[in-house]
Amino acid sequence: MNTNKNEKFNAITETSDGLNTVYLSGELDLSVAPDFRLVMEPLVGESGQDLIINLKELKYIDSTGIGILLSILKARHGMESRFAVQEVPPQIQKLFDMTGIAKFFVPQENSQ
Repeated sequence: MNTNKNEKFNAITETSDGLNTVYLSGELDLSVAPDFRLVMEPLVGESGQDLIINLKELKYIDSTGIGILLSILKARHGMESRFAVQEVPPQIQKLFDMTGIAKFFVPQENSQ
């Protein structure tokens, strides 16, 4: 397990049996984007591992955060590697719907 802690944003990663899960909490915006990219960079490139981002505790995401999620989706698609989001809060799902990206982030049921 790896943790990146910031006053307003936290990312915890867990790896097990071909699956990387990243649990996000707080606010994902321009000010924490470099921290998020740092956490995600090594995970995105692991083609043998599925990648799931759990958004259950995420309170806010801005266009920068959405852009990072889209870049992860694009990279994983190019590698033909699985990527999904899990437990999307209603306020974030609404934003995904309003921006038209919901169709790209089909929520994955929590298997735990």
